[in-house]
Amino acid sequence: MSVRASVSAMASLIVLLVLTLAGFALVSTQRAVLTDSVDESLQRTAGTITDALDAGTLSAVIPGRGDEESFAIVIDSSGDIIAATAGAPSVDVSTASTGASNHTIDSPSDGGRFRVRTQTHDGSTVIVGTPLDDVDESVAALTRSLFIAVPIATALLAVATWILVGRVLSPVERIRVRVARIGASNLDERVPEPRTNDEIARLARTMNSMLARLELTADRQRRFVSDASHELRSPLTRIRTALEVDLAHPQTADPTATHRSVLRDARHLEGLIDDLLVLARSDEPAAAGRRTPVDLDDIVLSEVRRLGETGLTLDVSRVSAAQVLGDDTQLTRVVRNLLDNAARYGSTRIDIELEESSGEAVLTVCDDGAGVPADFREHMFERFARADDARATDTGGAGLGLAIVHELVEMHGGSLMLDENCSVGARFIVRLPTAQAAARE
Repeated sequence: MSVRASVSAMASLIVLLVLTLAGFALVSTQRAVLTDSVDESLQRTAGTITDALDAGTLSAVIPGRGDEESFAIVIDSSGDIIAATAGAPSVDVSTASTGASNHTIDSPSDGGRFRVRTQTHDGSTVIVGTPLDDVDESVAALTRSLFIAVPIATALLAVATWILVGRVLSPVERIRVRVARIGASNLDERVPEPRTNDEIARLARTMNSMLARLELTADRQRRFVSDASHELRSPLTRIRTALEVDLAHPQTADPTATHRSVLRDARHLEGLIDDLLVLARSDEPAAAGRRTPVDLDDIVLSEVRRLGETGLTLDVSRVSAAQVLGDDTQLTRVVRNLLDNAARYGSTRIDIELEESSGEAVLTVCDDGAGVPADFREHMFERFARADDARATDTGGAGLGLAIVHELVEMHGGSLMLDENCSVGARFIVRLPTAQAAARE
């Protein structure tokens, strides 16, 4: 069953139940009000008769009240009738209580109902009664009206609810139709957004935001696959070319040079595949890895020793103790990529600084190279992003090193930035929560 039908049916059932209960209450109230009115009239009639008894003016035949069925009877203490209306029915007074009481009896002759008041006065019993035909007819007329009005009102409400729910849900149906047409090839489409500010409008805006994220992710994935294919194809092409040349001209082949070239390209492929695996794993939900206290200064000093053969001057005089909470393998990759990047583009020296400040471990790596071009800084942390001059040289990497650093640092709750005020070379600053600050959080 559709939401429209379910809501309409539920609303109709609830209204039918409420109107039915209200009808019962209205009928009961009307009967009680009319019966009270009859009781008041009987009380006045009984009072008139007792006043006549006290005054000694009560005749043996009590005049009627304007209708043939109403009656009045006066019985003395011995049980004899001393006064009555003409044609009054015989009434059993053995159950009459002292004082005054009102009750309903059934007529033995025609099956009609009478409202009777029994009242004692100075040893005499006054009994007055009147038929309840008018009360029963009024209640019956109201009941018949309710039997007609309640179903009609319920039906009208069901139709109104059906129309109203249809109008409310029409934007949802338009959204559904549009979403059904959206696939991987047209993620640039968006669902229609109502001009209201209700839940449906917020749903449409949320879906459009989700579609925008999906489109961006799909574009990034396509670029990633394209760039990865290109990066993998280049060394494979060089390897294939070198081998084909040696096979085509064995007399002029230099196996040693070929082996060195192939080995260099194989190492390049190995590093590229390793970087691609790191990025692929960083996109997985469980990529955060284990979190243990890690001495970041030990990682920095170990990676500096690894770079000792590059011929660059490595200044670690400002490296102090700093402990963070994270994955030591991933943090090692962060430091290694930053130092490799500085070694690739630096001229003579690399300055490394590490300190704890305000609950953060601040790692700074600064080289004295040409720096990062201004038009490239906006994209420098994207995957496969490389400056034009880096692409034109053999020293340029695949453009994954800084992207890996950026994602791993963010995964650890930190940040990576380029100091744009640095006048010489490039100065990268990594901020990570210290182990104590992470434990407090």
